[in-house]
Amino acid sequence: MTIVWLFILFISISLGCTESPPESTIRIGLSIAPTNLDPRMATDAPSARVNRLLYSTLVDFAENATPLPALARWEAVTPTQYRFHLLEPRPTFPNGDRITAKDVQETYRSVQDPKTASPHRGIYQNIQHIEVLSESTLDFFLLHPDSLFPSYLVIGILPANLIKIAHPFHEDPVGSGPFTFHQRPDDTRLILKRRKDAQLVEFIRVSDPTVRSLKLLAGEIHLLQNDLPPELVAYLAESPSISLQHKQGSKFTYLGFNHLDPVVGQNLIRKAIAHAINREQIIRFVLGGRARPAHALFPPNHWLGSSQLEGYAYDPPQAKALLDQAGFSGNRSPVLIYKTSTDSFRLRLATILQEQLQQVGITVSIHSHDWGTFYGDIKAGHFQMYSLSWVGLKTPDIFRQAFHSHSVPPQGVNRGQYTDPVTDDLIEQAEGASQNQTQQQIYASLQQRLLETLPYIPLWYEDNVALATTAIRGYTLRTDGNFDGLVDVQWTQSPSTQPQLTKETRSGL
Repeated sequence: MTIVWLFILFISISLGCTESPPESTIRIGLSIAPTNLDPRMATDAPSARVNRLLYSTLVDFAENATPLPALARWEAVTPTQYRFHLLEPRPTFPNGDRITAKDVQETYRSVQDPKTASPHRGIYQNIQHIEVLSESTLDFFLLHPDSLFPSYLVIGILPANLIKIAHPFHEDPVGSGPFTFHQRPDDTRLILKRRKDAQLVEFIRVSDPTVRSLKLLAGEIHLLQNDLPPELVAYLAESPSISLQHKQGSKFTYLGFNHLDPVVGQNLIRKAIAHAINREQIIRFVLGGRARPAHALFPPNHWLGSSQLEGYAYDPPQAKALLDQAGFSGNRSPVLIYKTSTDSFRLRLATILQEQLQQVGITVSIHSHDWGTFYGDIKAGHFQMYSLSWVGLKTPDIFRQAFHSHSVPPQGVNRGQYTDPVTDDLIEQAEGASQNQTQQQIYASLQQRLLETLPYIPLWYEDNVALATTAIRGYTLRTDGNFDGLVDVQWTQSPSTQPQLTKETRSGL
């Protein structure tokens, strides 16, 4: 109770001495700042979401993740030749030049170039060459048939002339999307300008969720999306100045492992961990019911999803039996280091997982670091066990990226160095299949194999939540958690109503 009343006092003081900014910039609070504004290099969710606003892509997706024309429509000339026609009116880069087939060609050539060291390079190894036929038409020639190939073309298109001079897109992005880069005052702030009306949108990193919530209540921030503990969401939703949107999501949260490690590199140990985790309890009491148990990367409502997969039920006796088989019995206990960020909610989850694993005889030491250090360690392979989420997964290229033995960084994001010849073969079979139905059958077998070998332990799919002040209107929350709603959101001069700290609002804490 002392913590709750300190929180209320903090809110009272903050709201009493803070005024909303007078300018009409729309401000979004983020727990983590975008790390790379070059779409060829970005792998973190904040960067991918911001880059989507800055750049145009050849292909986009419907709600069920089926591919749709964005910059271009396409046709299969042969099973190994796809022709893309840029649609009119073609978007322009900030200097007024219209996007051309040459820009598309150079973007994908640069991703394929080993010197670029793009983590997405492995996805496009099936491209033999790209031929420009006209200013608005180009052909992709493949090494082998792949009926899903168009859905992979989601890299933001860069201007060819700037690619050739090695322009620093990561800090000075140049795209043809609905927003342009305006300013980055420091590493916590990024300001974009909307093309159609010059509306400024500022992304502000505020790591602490309580401080982000206070800033939303005070009107210093106008929108928060995800990355908030359920109790804060419930509290904020009670305020008359805050509107809440909630939508079932596809954010896939998992436990990852270093497969070269002598302990967690054992499949028996990973299966024991999977049986030791009470997902239903965590979803109900910690996530506030805003999640679904996961058994694979894609949820059942995705066209690649499967409702037939049977995950690992909460079964402590089975977990202990598996530890016995792995040679850990009596006083001999596995000792694991679990890496996570310093985010208070993620630390809370880590502590719960630590307790659940302790109950079956697995000792866990939690090592928390600031986001930059934590994510840097994961990318460099410096971990034994960690937890992260994949956001916005839509296409099966993630299987090659994350699980093929040839996708160890920098060739991909197989950061745990998982190696399984059966998995490699299934990935290659699926990519080489010429019929959608055949591909789907192979991908179903692949997902079953991944569930058996556990390169990751699937945990849950988190729902999406957006909280906005009355300063903005018209924001629509997306199932994939992207910020597409910023394209149409409007600033309004309506005054915000400050929340009253009554008994009812206090009880919401």
